[in-house]
Amino acid sequence: MPGTNLTRDEAQQRARLLTVDAYEVELDLSGAQEGGEADGSGHGTFRSVTTVRFDSAEAGADSFIDLVAPTVHEVLLNGEALDAGEVFKDSRIALTGLRAGRNELRVVADCAYTNTGEGLHRFVDPVDQQAYLYTQFEVPDARRVYASFEQPDLKATFQFTVKAPEGWTVISNSPTPEPTGTVWRFEPTPRISTYITALIAGPYHSVHSTYEKDGRTVPLGIYCRPSLAEHLDAEEIFAVTRQGFDWFQEKFDYAYPFAKYDQLFVPEFNAGAMENAGAVTIRDQYVFRSKVTDAAYEVRAETILHELAHMWFGDLVTMEWWNDLWLNESFATYTSIACQAYAPGSKWPHSWTTFANSMKTWAYRQDQLPSTHPIMAEINDLDDVLVNFDGITYAKGASVLKQLVAYVGMDEFFQGVQAYFKAHAYGNTRLSDLLGALEETSGRDLKTWSKKWLETAGINILRPEIAVDAQGVITSFAVKQEAPALPAGAKGEPVLRPHRIAVGAYELEGGKLVRTERIELDVDGELTAVPQLVGKARPAVILLNDDDLSYAKVRLDEESLKTVTEHLGDFTESLPRALSWASAWDMTRDGELATRDYLSLVLSGIGKESDIGVVQSLHRQVKLALDLYAAPEWRETGLAAWTAAALEQLRAAEPGSDHQLAWARAFAASARTDEQLDLLQGLLEGTEEVSGLAVDTELRWALVHRLAATGRADEKTIAAELDRDKTSAGERYAASARAARPTAEAKDGAWASVVESDQLPNSLQESVIGGFVQTDQRELLAPYTAKYFAAVKDIWNSRSHEMAQQIAVGLYPALQVSQETLDATDAWLASAEPSAALRRLMTESRAGIERALKAQKADAAA
Repeated sequence: MPGTNLTRDEAQQRARLLTVDAYEVELDLSGAQEGGEADGSGHGTFRSVTTVRFDSAEAGADSFIDLVAPTVHEVLLNGEALDAGEVFKDSRIALTGLRAGRNELRVVADCAYTNTGEGLHRFVDPVDQQAYLYTQFEVPDARRVYASFEQPDLKATFQFTVKAPEGWTVISNSPTPEPTGTVWRFEPTPRISTYITALIAGPYHSVHSTYEKDGRTVPLGIYCRPSLAEHLDAEEIFAVTRQGFDWFQEKFDYAYPFAKYDQLFVPEFNAGAMENAGAVTIRDQYVFRSKVTDAAYEVRAETILHELAHMWFGDLVTMEWWNDLWLNESFATYTSIACQAYAPGSKWPHSWTTFANSMKTWAYRQDQLPSTHPIMAEINDLDDVLVNFDGITYAKGASVLKQLVAYVGMDEFFQGVQAYFKAHAYGNTRLSDLLGALEETSGRDLKTWSKKWLETAGINILRPEIAVDAQGVITSFAVKQEAPALPAGAKGEPVLRPHRIAVGAYELEGGKLVRTERIELDVDGELTAVPQLVGKARPAVILLNDDDLSYAKVRLDEESLKTVTEHLGDFTESLPRALSWASAWDMTRDGELATRDYLSLVLSGIGKESDIGVVQSLHRQVKLALDLYAAPEWRETGLAAWTAAALEQLRAAEPGSDHQLAWARAFAASARTDEQLDLLQGLLEGTEEVSGLAVDTELRWALVHRLAATGRADEKTIAAELDRDKTSAGERYAASARAARPTAEAKDGAWASVVESDQLPNSLQESVIGGFVQTDQRELLAPYTAKYFAAVKDIWNSRSHEMAQQIAVGLYPALQVSQETLDATDAWLASAEPSAALRRLMTESRAGIERALKAQKADAAA
């Protein structure tokens, strides 16, 4: 069906017919402070005038341009007025009888401001009552602001002219001009895709600097709302940015391709950041208002570098269609983490530990869902791509790129990338273009590699097969590869893959596990011999996929598992510890390790874990395991043990340290006894203290949230805290705390505000959902299972994609781990006739219940 859901076939047909030259876009945002012109739908509008010049390969051909708008006033094609009421239907403007060669189209429309983080988002800061605007166009939302050929391979130049309120600043892809009165006229961009065009407008605070290299100066800007300016650590952000410029320009051998580089921290942003050419938007939670651990700075730096890498891979050279979205995101993820690991002077040389510990666990989880898909997914239409920003696209893809680098060699990899940028600058490509360049530089045939790694789904398991004699000398050693069956409902067949891995041998020396040997080899097929270990004394631990070069589940042999269980915290390096922790977590999720045994393992080793990112991941994983994977009759015992351990670690941690803050948050998230909740109350009121622990704004809200969820903080307490923090962040935390209260009235109110009304902006809706779902309130939430299934399809059909997905995933009854929930889900799937995208989200949520039931059974049997 035509409309907002563009199909790949339609895009290919349009690309064969049309070549787009240039857009001129005029936007009148002068009424933005007041909310724009009323359109009767509850959303204000602004005037949008688009002039686009394009060529048609055929005379008399028909095509269309995309536009999502309440009203179209004028459509002028080659000087001839078309009847807007006739040609504008279903978010498209029909273009008939095109000329061969040059055509010119002018569209005058009223487009709508949004509060969903899609199109042109409008936000009013409660601190200064000023409006702040920003655009978010990926995947298909430039058409919410101007008429556009909304597909990545129809690149063009863009010239924006914006009328804005007095005193505002307007930022776009081109350098910000001096305004004429209140009109800002930008120079045309280079040839780019619609989805990376951008406009950000409002009375933003800014800090400016430059990047200078080889005689070229690139202006740098950082922007945020004035209410966040006191917290903006601009020099730290500039330092990470300059490090990225240095490393990427050297590795890519291609100068930064745009005229300037602005980074704009914007409110109510749905994602982490967006790679608009020269005008990157970033969620403003990355402007830290309170103390955070170094792990948060590392994640922020990775986000900054990820978006910067996109300036080359994604913006300069862009995928032809969304089936190569994975390559876009995986490349940016891989190179950002590689930059952190290898750039001179980096603060985070351990970034591959973080990658193994967070990104890869996301990938392994996603790859075991019924919706698992090849990295190179089949994207038939926009609905397909909108639910494909997942752990396969980002994390598995980046893991496989890391494997590809190991397979072809890092120097050869970047030489291929350099050739690719030079050959395809400002153009569009397919995966084969990159693989061809890498084959050229590496001499490796990548066709089989690509087929097995990129065109198939699922995870391999690697196990050691070891034999030793009576003296403990290894007589044979091989790596056994398995290809487990794909999850029920997944498409495709399991396959064995070629893996480039390292095998690490570790010995206990002075109580520490030290690597004494490393062997790197190609593993292919079911069994691969490792003759280098034969004839040597068996080490204390043999670790497959050491250095985390490949993407596979790894299992330890019995002796190694015993040593690791007793000494997991004793590895001298952080990466083998992270790999061992990840393996234990994977076994817990698979029901191979009981939740109570996972808890014991964590409690025995976490005190020795120096990597704060690993510590915080373990906090999240233990809490999730206890909430979902523990046998229900033992769950409270496990939670009590965890909370007591968290308090003990909090009191023992070095005052003022990252570990102290992380343990404070872990304790606050699960405090349960009257005595523990009294401590939270005392910390909030200042009658209790933990030496060195700053109970600042963000930590105060964490305390309020838990006290609200346990019935200890009422509306008066929440309102008093909001009075202390009259900011947009405070409003979000207060909304979440109100929804968390353990009363039927609080739950009904939260449910109604999300499900029965569509007035909440994206960030408040997300906060209310997060507060509504409390793991200690299963019985209180049980009646909402039926309500969820009754409402979800209508919500999906009536709300924007971002808003609908928040509800469909966030309010699924994931805490009701029972056969009844599976049956209810199955009955809905059988009768509701959902769209493919909603069916996928529902089957993923169902798989979570199935996994939890299996893990609970394993825990009960322990």
